[in-house]
Amino acid sequence: MGPADRAATGGAFLKRSRATIAVTGLQLLTGAAAAQSASNATIHATAISSPVTLDGRPEEPFWATADSIDNFRQREPFEGAPATERTVVKVAHDAAALYILVRCFDPDPNGVRASQLRRDADLASDDNVRLLIDSFDDRRGAFVFGTNPNGAMWDAQFSGVDDLNENWNGVWEVAVSRDSTGWTAEFRLPLLALRFRAGANAKFGFNVRRFIRRKNEEDLWRSYGRAQGLYHLDNEGAIDELGPLQRPRDLEWYPYALGRAVETEHDSVGRETRSDFLSGKVGADAKLGLTPTLTADLTVNTDFAQVEADQQVINLTRFPFFFPEKREFFLESGRLLDLGTSGRVHLFYSRRIGLDSSGAPVPILGGARIYGRLGAWRVGMLDAQTGGGDDANHAVVRVQHDLFDRSYVGAIATLRSGTHGQGVERAGGLDLDLPLVVHGANVEPKVWIAGSQTPGVPGTALAWRLSTDNPNDLFDNFVSLYHIDRRFAPPLGFVRRTGIWETTGHTNFMPRPHAFGLRQLDFKLIPEWDIIADATGSLGRSGDWQTAWFEWRFLGGDRENGDHFEVNLQRFLDAPTDTFDIFRQVKVPPGRYWWSRYELQYFMSSGRPLGFGAFANWGRFYGGRSTDLELNVVWRGGGHVIASAELTRTAARLPGGGFTALLLLNRLEYDFNTRASLLAFVQYDNESERVDFNVRFHWIPVIGDDVFVVWNSGYTTHPLARFRFPELQALSRPLNGALVVKVVHRLTS
Repeated sequence: MGPADRAATGGAFLKRSRATIAVTGLQLLTGAAAAQSASNATIHATAISSPVTLDGRPEEPFWATADSIDNFRQREPFEGAPATERTVVKVAHDAAALYILVRCFDPDPNGVRASQLRRDADLASDDNVRLLIDSFDDRRGAFVFGTNPNGAMWDAQFSGVDDLNENWNGVWEVAVSRDSTGWTAEFRLPLLALRFRAGANAKFGFNVRRFIRRKNEEDLWRSYGRAQGLYHLDNEGAIDELGPLQRPRDLEWYPYALGRAVETEHDSVGRETRSDFLSGKVGADAKLGLTPTLTADLTVNTDFAQVEADQQVINLTRFPFFFPEKREFFLESGRLLDLGTSGRVHLFYSRRIGLDSSGAPVPILGGARIYGRLGAWRVGMLDAQTGGGDDANHAVVRVQHDLFDRSYVGAIATLRSGTHGQGVERAGGLDLDLPLVVHGANVEPKVWIAGSQTPGVPGTALAWRLSTDNPNDLFDNFVSLYHIDRRFAPPLGFVRRTGIWETTGHTNFMPRPHAFGLRQLDFKLIPEWDIIADATGSLGRSGDWQTAWFEWRFLGGDRENGDHFEVNLQRFLDAPTDTFDIFRQVKVPPGRYWWSRYELQYFMSSGRPLGFGAFANWGRFYGGRSTDLELNVVWRGGGHVIASAELTRTAARLPGGGFTALLLLNRLEYDFNTRASLLAFVQYDNESERVDFNVRFHWIPVIGDDVFVVWNSGYTTHPLARFRFPELQALSRPLNGALVVKVVHRLTS
């Protein structure tokens, strides 16, 4: 996350200063009355009674007389300046849905960029608009809906201070039209997709963001300050006069049917290890509205065959790697169920359920989750039962209580109980988050403490962290302090390292010259640091340090065209107490290793049809030398074809031997339209000596229904193998292979 984005999501509470736009209906004020109402940014309107044709062309009569907002201002590149292109937003509703019209004027239609069609694609490469709907009107969370001039659908769930869950998928629609003066997006957001307090005189928090790619210009209706942004909810506006609202349905069913054809599997020398077979499976997910603000998700005989394969990594460290969650059941409100620090300590890491240590699936027999609001409380509960060789019950309970405008105090409890006499493993914790604004600057102190109990291990092992974040535009500062007991082991969590003291921090100075094509520079005159000492030692004595990392940034920043560059100097320490394998049979003996490295980065803007990126890091490495090189290229072929390739290469010469680690990642995407796409993902690494293919076709007949056709296959590249890829005969001896067809249908009642 870049400094500008971190400032936007840094979080704070401010004195309320809100504008409102009211919802309009078929019968509206006209003439001077409408103008006066618009000048107050508030309108009293009736609901729409006639049907709406969602086509991106506002031809219905009510759009012509609807209240509107067009007072957008820049956040980038010039804070507070009027937007260079006009944007007009109008809102309407009926008993079942909210309708939002966004008209994006642009005198250069050929300059409007649109390369994405697939649902949930990254729209940063394109012109786009995002709508923020704070349906609880509490400035603590929101649903976000986005599109580009192609009508691609993107959505996310925002909560807390900086938690944007882009894997959330809602049931909604958008239609787009383009003409010689710009483009128009017409959204239909069913009330069923939102969570809100039912009743009379409903009001939603609201904001709109437009991004003009060729200018790298970010325009917002509200919250356009550099230290604010779309996700700084204290400065959001509002949709007013919604009238009495009720969620129209209480139950959604998602039954599925799946067929699987598994190929005969082989080992790396071509010997058969498992015969081919055919299988089928049925199951269902359900979403139940317990109250207008509390939702339950149920799953039976769960299957995630459609999820894209994990990206391979070559881990040249002594410590485990953190993989993100991709499975849909665990994604909505997923961060609500966790406590800790991303990538370092998680009390609830959902990949502990239904996946083994190698990432292979473990059957999930059933599960239930409840999440939402009860007054000033946010609550989340999950329970899942796994089968196969991992018969166990997994449970987590999480609560947060509102403090002030944006702060909270929270608690969590997790447990895992096995069915084979392993006993019950437990963990729990407390946290406090206090995002503030002091003299116009964001400051966020935060603390959490957690404990775990393991059968057969006496006592409670503890972990805690204190931190203060200061994410702003000119200076971005952060400092934290951790302590983690050696025996700390949350049963459903992730802990990168135990038995340590740790401190991290940085101070970035980021002036904006707006000269020589430079938009914002980034300097680390005081080095960024990450220092870890043994739990029995002291961070104040370098002799007690286990690992350390420092980085000075002598020059870095962003160009006006969106390109990013960095020039860094780094200093490392690692003090392994035991010999470890760094790559294949190359070993690093115990010792105390200090080394320095140099780094250059340059990445072109994603707005370019053809973009390149390069990363080079070189210098000393564990008593020897190494050179790291990363190259990537992306081609966006006008809205239907996107191809990318990435090469990561580390060449090292150490006292214990030399090695070259190589990782290749290639993606090819063809989008037929906004509801049908074909993705091919090929990856190869020379550590495991295999190449893997993941091909996925996804078709959305109607929003809420899905058809997936997925093929996975892997082949050995071992130089001594008889059947070695890319030789054609290797295709008859796959390490693994399967073809899966899955159909999901949405039912409501």
